[in-house]
Amino acid sequence: MLTYAFNDFFHYLQIERGLSDNTLASYKRDLKRYMQYIMKVIQKNTWDAVNRSDIMGFLYMLKDDGKSSATIARAISSIRLFHQFLIREQLVKQDASIHIETPKKEKKLPDVLSQKNVEALLTIDGVTPLERRNKAMLEVLYATGLRVTELLTLETSDLHLTMGFVRCVGKGEKERIVPLGNVAKEAVETYLNHARSHLVKRNNNEKILFVNQHGRPLTRQGFWKILKSVAQNAGIKQKITPHTLRHSFATHLIENGADLRAVQEMLGHADISTTQIYTHVTKARLKETYQTYHPRA
Repeated sequence: MLTYAFNDFFHYLQIERGLSDNTLASYKRDLKRYMQYIMKVIQKNTWDAVNRSDIMGFLYMLKDDGKSSATIARAISSIRLFHQFLIREQLVKQDASIHIETPKKEKKLPDVLSQKNVEALLTIDGVTPLERRNKAMLEVLYATGLRVTELLTLETSDLHLTMGFVRCVGKGEKERIVPLGNVAKEAVETYLNHARSHLVKRNNNEKILFVNQHGRPLTRQGFWKILKSVAQNAGIKQKITPHTLRHSFATHLIENGADLRAVQEMLGHADISTTQIYTHVTKARLKETYQTYHPRA
């Protein structure tokens, strides 16, 4: 009975719901272990005999095995969908998965570069158009905390270099104005005066600020390759992603006493609770410094 319903469920997911192979594989991993728990640990042979306590026992087992809250949340989602299927097919009378709460996902602290590593990353020598573009892009990213998509969709008209800021359109089409520091401003001016025209060549109508070697807008994948190459040349061993400079921008501002509301505004966060993760980062770094250097830590 247990196996029959199990196989029927996956037939339903594949044929009626049209789920992808990867999604089906995820459901199978979660529910195969769940079924084994029901059959071998609590030794029940019908789904109608399974109750809420049985499901909770399975979830506690996952927790004892060291599974993350994200893994447990995914298992709950799979179990709920399966029990809803059992109700729909009239294989059980009650849904045993009702009122089981999904655990809150743990907030993972973002990866942040030290100020020393940021300096190393931004020390880009060279006078070729691509080197000047790379220098300008990374300086702007660290100076403003823009998301990578926001950076790559900047148009030349979004620059207000005399006033020292850039106009950015972020999530939900929300517009914000972000200050641009002197170093980033100089890097952008150098790129505009000595590099961009060589890249756009005959494509003078291109509005996007940062373009590739063919004069067309850069892709996220293209930027990612550039960042990895620059980081490697700078000798940075730490894992770095396009979002790392945004995290570093916010963390370094708060470490140096910036107001949380101002940082929220510059990042374009709708809710300040999203920005508060960076206060946790600074506290974690303080604790790490204390434990490293204090003689009685």
